[in-house]
Amino acid sequence: MVKQRVFLTGATGTMGFLGMKELLKDTGELDLVILALPSEKDKTKLEPYAKHESLEIIWGDLVNYEDLRACIRDCDIVLHVGAFVSPEADYHPRRTMQINYGSSVNIVRAIKELGQERKTKLVSIGTVAETGDRMPPIHWGSVGDPLKPSVYDYYAVSKIAAERHTIESELPYWVSLRQTGIIGSTMASIEDAIIFHNCLDNVLEYVSDRDSAVLLRNLCRKERQGKLGDEFWGHIFNIGGGASCRVDTYTMFKRLFGDIGITKLSKAFDSKWYATRNFHGHYYLDSDKLNDILEFRSDSMEYFYDAYLKRLGGITVLAKIITAIPGGQKLMGSIIKKRFLKHALSDHGTVRFIDKNMEGHIAAYWGSKEAWEAIPPMEEFRHFTDWDTVVHIDYGYDRNMPEKDMSIVDMKEAAKFRGGKCLSSDMDKGDWMHKLKFRCAFGHEFEASPRLVLEGGHWCPVCERESWNYYERAKCDPFFAQVWYPLHPKNEKEWSYPKTISELDVK
Repeated sequence: MVKQRVFLTGATGTMGFLGMKELLKDTGELDLVILALPSEKDKTKLEPYAKHESLEIIWGDLVNYEDLRACIRDCDIVLHVGAFVSPEADYHPRRTMQINYGSSVNIVRAIKELGQERKTKLVSIGTVAETGDRMPPIHWGSVGDPLKPSVYDYYAVSKIAAERHTIESELPYWVSLRQTGIIGSTMASIEDAIIFHNCLDNVLEYVSDRDSAVLLRNLCRKERQGKLGDEFWGHIFNIGGGASCRVDTYTMFKRLFGDIGITKLSKAFDSKWYATRNFHGHYYLDSDKLNDILEFRSDSMEYFYDAYLKRLGGITVLAKIITAIPGGQKLMGSIIKKRFLKHALSDHGTVRFIDKNMEGHIAAYWGSKEAWEAIPPMEEFRHFTDWDTVVHIDYGYDRNMPEKDMSIVDMKEAAKFRGGKCLSSDMDKGDWMHKLKFRCAFGHEFEASPRLVLEGGHWCPVCERESWNYYERAKCDPFFAQVWYPLHPKNEKEWSYPKTISELDVK
């Protein structure tokens, strides 16, 4: 039997490392190739696996085309997990675009130049951050919703560009899997200003690091068994852990700090440290679809809570002792408060935005200085609770029709609902792959496939690369307005945020 040959990027990262270990359980059925930076850190991490009979380690860089080409040669599947992720990505926009977009371009190029289009199948990992801020009441979403990367989120911007390139690559076998927040020891270790960007009433349908790894293993297994067909390849899916992994930030924090004896969050945090919008996350209406295919779920939020307490180690026991005595909660809370205020005052910290009167940031994360001032103390915080109510999105065409019935008439209606126009006069009925010509509401002409626009939620690449022009777009794009006006009053001050980097700046 010829072994399946798999190339995995990001094998020293959170999802990739556990994915590597899961894939190596199938020794005898696959050979695994990984690409890792020749740093001391990565060499140390991979040293225990260096002599594994089914593993080939190539030392190199995702942005080096020749390194990727060497890894992809003769591979059946490319699992492109590697990326430069937040919070680190927030501090280095150019590097983020270079790695996340540039590596995708290199991978597609290598598959084509090696003549492996019919052999090599590309699995690209996207992100929930592509759809951006979906605070209540629009906290339920699915693939196909408008893309709306949060202001200043260059990680999301880079992944949108990478996904667009993958979908429009004309490769016959690709899939984009939009990864959600990954719970596990890595998330439990985050200490950065980003924790205050995650609004108290924000929601995420998380997935565990080890379930994500099982997803990669099962994908390769099912492909070997011939069980992945047209319902999988050439599509976009949301990765989510299901109902047991859905939680809002406030409830999560109540549980985490309750486990160490702090029953009032006001002891540890100030409600005014938290943004009230401009993060990312929503519950999924469609995440069961991917699980039905790849059968990877097993964990719940309890896995994360356990990981957090494990990370604290002996501090957990000490904290419980201290908080049990009179005045103990106040003492323990003051220690935590001092520690986290340091992050809130850092370069990307919310308290710094206020202290320095950074008007653009204040508008992005709260709407206005007045809106920030109106945030009540934690004890008076009115927590959203109507989590089960779904506000459905109108897509401007009949999403229930079979794909084979999609026509140019449907595309023209969908483009009109996005404030633009489909300039093409005809298309082969049911052809979701070949590009059509469009014009957006601002006069930019571009080409895009029905798959990109309708299933992916992408639209004008010129608007996407130039700025976060959401106020202007919502006025003339009914499709986009559905995810903007519920969170932004029509009478609030309008802001436009130019982007400092785009995919065109990457060689």
